[in-house]
Amino acid sequence: MIGIISDIHGNYPALQAVLSRLDAMGVTDIICLGDIAGYYSQVNECCETLRQRNIFSLMGNHDWYLATGEGCPRSNSANTCLEYQRKVISSDNLEWLRTLIPAAEMYGIKIVHGGWNDPIDEYTRPSEKYFELLEGRYFASGHTHVPCVWSGLEKTYCNPGSVGQPRDGDPRASFAVFDGNGFNLYRTEYEIQRTQDMMSEAGFKSYFYENLTNGTRIGGGISVLGTNT
Repeated sequence: MIGIISDIHGNYPALQAVLSRLDAMGVTDIICLGDIAGYYSQVNECCETLRQRNIFSLMGNHDWYLATGEGCPRSNSANTCLEYQRKVISSDNLEWLRTLIPAAEMYGIKIVHGGWNDPIDEYTRPSEKYFELLEGRYFASGHTHVPCVWSGLEKTYCNPGSVGQPRDGDPRASFAVFDGNGFNLYRTEYEIQRTQDMMSEAGFKSYFYENLTNGTRIGGGISVLGTNT
């Protein structure tokens, strides 16, 4: 079985909980679909955990913002969090983020962070029209923070949802497992208060982290496929 995680966003307690659950399930191989960085305060711990466990990771849009010094064109809140992470990230972890690639094929799954038209910053909305010209059988991407499994045209697509910032109204960390024939989605609880306390200690107002309690975007609001930052 292959564990699939995405959109950790510096939320270390959530990452710890998901990895612990995958370990308990007997999953030994894990891939990360990107956005290790962004939003929450423990970007170093998240990077170091993925590196220590040799978890293959793609570059997401927030990783790209941090690695290049560019800002997010859609969200002032995201940029405020990125400014903090630029100050605290270690040089080793920053250099590691810069080595990440935007697309790959692993374990028979074609993977990107965003979509196959723009691997870093497209919001994939699965449909027969979208996948009819793509070669392959199994596909996975993150970026929307909304978990789903779609099948059609003898192809199957999975978005594992977000480890660190669920936006579908369920605050539990989300991930997926691939068994060679298909994908299954899972949720697990984590210590949300720990993440919120770390953000408060880092100097952030509650606006930047209170959403975690309800599983929404920063500022509130439930996301659907294709409408996220």
